[in-house]
Amino acid sequence: MNEQPITVGSKVSLISKPPYLKTADPMPMLRPADILDVGDEGIILDRRPGGYWGVKFAQGTFLIESQYIAIATTQESSNLD
Repeated sequence: MNEQPITVGSKVSLISKPPYLKTADPMPMLRPADILDVGDEGIILDRRPGGYWGVKFAQGTFLIESQYIAIATTQESSNLD
């Protein structure tokens, strides 16, 4: 299986929840992890120091470590009747 590297602009999926979420605001705030669900998809906006990625989800933009995200797989033909 070819695993693509995560880059700016990549569509990613949350594969496990971190203990808390850190907002990507100029003054980051900690938020409860239940804002996001495993499987939620977002777009990588930028790379941040400390091994974090700025990821824009429908629920907001958060700083997420690489271990919690993976490149989203698209299933274009899921209904074949």
